[in-house]
Amino acid sequence: MTAEQLTGGFANQTWRVRLTGRTVIVKFAEDDQPGVFATEAAGLAVLRAEGLRTPDVIGVTDHSLTLQALEPAPPGSNQFWEAAGRAVAALHTKTSPRHGWPADGWLGRLPQENAWDTNGRRFFATNRVLRYLREPKAQEVLTASDRTGIEKLCARFPQLLPEAPAVLTHGDLWRSNVIATADGLPVFIDPAVSWTWAEVDLSMMFCSGGVPERFFAAYHELRPPEPGWQQRMRLLNLRELLSMVAHFGAIGDCLAQIRGVVAAYR
Repeated sequence: MTAEQLTGGFANQTWRVRLTGRTVIVKFAEDDQPGVFATEAAGLAVLRAEGLRTPDVIGVTDHSLTLQALEPAPPGSNQFWEAAGRAVAALHTKTSPRHGWPADGWLGRLPQENAWDTNGRRFFATNRVLRYLREPKAQEVLTASDRTGIEKLCARFPQLLPEAPAVLTHGDLWRSNVIATADGLPVFIDPAVSWTWAEVDLSMMFCSGGVPERFFAAYHELRPPEPGWQQRMRLLNLRELLSMVAHFGAIGDCLAQIRGVVAAYR
């Protein structure tokens, strides 16, 4: 047996383990968070049941998750990214009358709060933005002015964000969570599933970089865009920026980006 540690994620250690006649991916918890891997496995099953390709789950414990080994996404393949765009668009045809999920989940190492709400703007403000202001690392680096600005911005969501249905979302949809089969077909990993706005998924793909335009074009062939969708991407990506700050404090330019989003809507 040989093992190679992989890079790209941050929530857990991930290893490619070569066994006799088989290679698997094993994720190990760095601390005690019971239920994290069972929740991830359940999310993968939900996505697969709704038509997305996901890796086979080989084993789940409180401290590890063993998955089928797959390949990195081809960096410049239009065919691959078009297929990924169509797959996400098909997922987003599944709708719910409420935003949320039957139980809380995880986004990285922190809980994803999924309490049901029929009001999408309130759900996004409360469970996807303001909830991170309580996290210790966020409290360390966000100033009183930052927090006030974020709260005031959330209060303006009814004017800034159009009404939209709750759809089934991957929830952690950035470039590194789209990988490939041996045949070059897109496979989706590391979900944080819930019913919420489709554009929340799109905002991560749009703002994290490295995703060819053909992904969005193929997506919008099946789900035509709402006017102004590109202008909403940075605003909706506030959730991800605050998640990063809540995990790591003043990492990279996340604080500057958060302040830039708030300033843009004053």
